[in-house]
Amino acid sequence: MTESIEESKLEIVMFPWLAFGHLIPYMNLSNELAKRGHKISFLLPKNAEVRLQKLNLYPNLITLHKLTMPHVHGLPYGAETTADVPGSLESLLATAFDEMYGEVKSFLQNLKPHFVFFDFAYWIPDLALEIGGIKTLCYKVVSPAVTSIALIRSSVKTTFMASTAAELVKPPPDYPSTTVVLRESEAKLLSFLFHEYGKGVTFYERSKKGMTGCNAIGVKTCREIEGTFCDYIATQFEKPVLYTGPVLAEPTKGPLEEHGLSDWLEKFEAGSVVFCAFRSQMILEKKQFQQLVLGFELTELPFLLVVKPPEGTNSVEEALPEGFKERVQEKGLILDCWVPQLEILSHKSVGCFVTH
Repeated sequence: MTESIEESKLEIVMFPWLAFGHLIPYMNLSNELAKRGHKISFLLPKNAEVRLQKLNLYPNLITLHKLTMPHVHGLPYGAETTADVPGSLESLLATAFDEMYGEVKSFLQNLKPHFVFFDFAYWIPDLALEIGGIKTLCYKVVSPAVTSIALIRSSVKTTFMASTAAELVKPPPDYPSTTVVLRESEAKLLSFLFHEYGKGVTFYERSKKGMTGCNAIGVKTCREIEGTFCDYIATQFEKPVLYTGPVLAEPTKGPLEEHGLSDWLEKFEAGSVVFCAFRSQMILEKKQFQQLVLGFELTELPFLLVVKPPEGTNSVEEALPEGFKERVQEKGLILDCWVPQLEILSHKSVGCFVTH
């Protein structure tokens, strides 16, 4: 019986995109799989190891394997995640990511895992076929509705650019909802899909090739909430869609020492702080950023805003409206780096969360 149980355990490799909004959900999933006795090899750049190892609840089963990021001309030296670069340089980061192909290939050839879980490394399915005996799962951390609207449409950039606003908001054929749809302003933002994201590949191609070539698609949700969209994806891509559930980490109880967050939050009454955070790829225009912070000022509530520097600026501070810092003083804290969201949300002072 013991031998049979041991034989049922899986060897899994995790290879997520180089953004903490991807790395952390993959680590949370790794913990859930390790809890069930499966062995995980987690591929990541060395600078991300320090942050991720704190979240590793099963170090006897989850091994963090550090990859060497090749330097790409135009990238700052030492840049290894989206937290290290402005949005304008993420395509170069994706190029460096793809140039780890050889190192990843050698690792998989030596390990011969049962599965590789990936998202942005669209070349993983072909690589797994070349090596043989490895199944691939494209694990999506974004909403299935977003995936459906964004990827199940024409891949031709000229078709998109020539489309009218009414055509852009129209959902793809057989899309299962009349209410979860795009507004015109949102539909226009889909143009980012056709921007280069790595050498010779667009964001659209990177995302869709991975989903098309994998053996199965994984989703960070549950059937009861988004089952109709997942069924739609399964039909369109003709492969199984597997649910992991939300897979959230347990909030830690320790103090928020980074950036003096603990001391800052303790200044305010329970439930009074507005916390706003956008993902690292969400880059606002300067005007949008200014309207956002002016809106928080008008609430007259303390606020914590975590956002990348707006387009065309080097820092959030230089983009602030005139006189804003003097008016708000210590009531508003604006950061342009990664913060521990769960720990902030669990703090007694936080009463409202704003995100995209």
